[in-house]
Amino acid sequence: MGLIVQKFGGTSVADVERIRNVARRVAKNYDQGNGMVVILSAMAGVTDTLIDLANQMTAGAQSPDKRELDVLLATGEQTTAALLAMYLKTMGYPARSLLGFQAEVVTDCSYGNARIIDVRAGQVRKLIQDRYIVVVAGFQGCDSEGNITTLGRGGSDTSAVAMAAALKADRCEIYTDVDGIYTADPNVCGKARKLDRISCEEMLEMASLGAKVLHIRSVEFALKHNVPVYVRSSFNEEEGTMLVNGEQDMERPVVSGITYSKNEARITLKKVPDQPGIAAKIFAPVADAGINVDMIIQNTRAGGQTDLTFTVPKSEYQRTLEIERDVAARIGAESVRGDENIAKVSVIGVGMKSHSGVASKMFTSLADENINIMMISTSEIRISCVVEEKQAELAVRTLHTAFGLDADADAKK
Repeated sequence: MGLIVQKFGGTSVADVERIRNVARRVAKNYDQGNGMVVILSAMAGVTDTLIDLANQMTAGAQSPDKRELDVLLATGEQTTAALLAMYLKTMGYPARSLLGFQAEVVTDCSYGNARIIDVRAGQVRKLIQDRYIVVVAGFQGCDSEGNITTLGRGGSDTSAVAMAAALKADRCEIYTDVDGIYTADPNVCGKARKLDRISCEEMLEMASLGAKVLHIRSVEFALKHNVPVYVRSSFNEEEGTMLVNGEQDMERPVVSGITYSKNEARITLKKVPDQPGIAAKIFAPVADAGINVDMIIQNTRAGGQTDLTFTVPKSEYQRTLEIERDVAARIGAESVRGDENIAKVSVIGVGMKSHSGVASKMFTSLADENINIMMISTSEIRISCVVEEKQAELAVRTLHTAFGLDADADAKK
């Protein structure tokens, strides 16, 4: 009836019984006449265990060799793919497991965080035509030199959407331990509700701003190749959340969700000379170190000086501080200050494109709860504020209520 790509995450294949449950779900779709391609993650916790083993093996060295580490980590998905194919065969279904290179997932050579260049999938197509259930190890591929590569944390999502795009699948279903995409993190906001649909644009913003349901590169693939993606739970039969192309006709709420991230730190250079080329001198060494800068604010002072503040991932805080102290000495800045105890809270919605007043409501709502805003940044469908880390969860709940996203909001209308 159609071609379905299904991806199952680590918690979905955490043990033998859960792999059997996956097999039964896959078989049910196969029995309905669908072509089936299944992308699997490693069992929950296995990747961390393998990394720990590598670190033990190279104790005293700087770090495990990146090429060999990818070879090691790829065995996690190889295990689950083989186990699922084995069980499907015991159920009487034709199944074949393939590793990333056998499925012709071609990547660049950035070990540990490779990017997919192409998915040729010749053998996958042939097996589908022969009515096999094709089980592919996610998270991995092969570079042009034949080396095994891995795609980084969450890479199996990207494997699935890229495979669906290459095969022109009718849909790609991402199975995880949550039953869809919510208006906020349900662990933080008890009134968060599941969305039936969300645009790829909104999901891209959510994924980049702290929502962990989908890997950001998988959303980029879905948006670029117009892949229909459904996020569903492995543990029930409830309908999940559908990602739709932003151009499709859909009801567009002003705000669809609230996200937050505590993986932020800010750095301020005080009394920087306000001269051409100074910003380049500040940020070039950070870029050369491979550190991503997010929000940037410049406040002009009298006397030809300025203060410049920016945010980086918290994991890069100390390294960035060291870089900027050297920079400050060279350019004549007065001092460098930092703060790790911050969080970024964002409101997201495609409806913001055509509605005014969102920023005003956001700032007023936070002020009413005595939440101070340290930094602000915006895009066409997103407004982000940096606040104190200890106030982040209160900010999420406050904004969720202010923008009418609470689960009981519809009942009150």
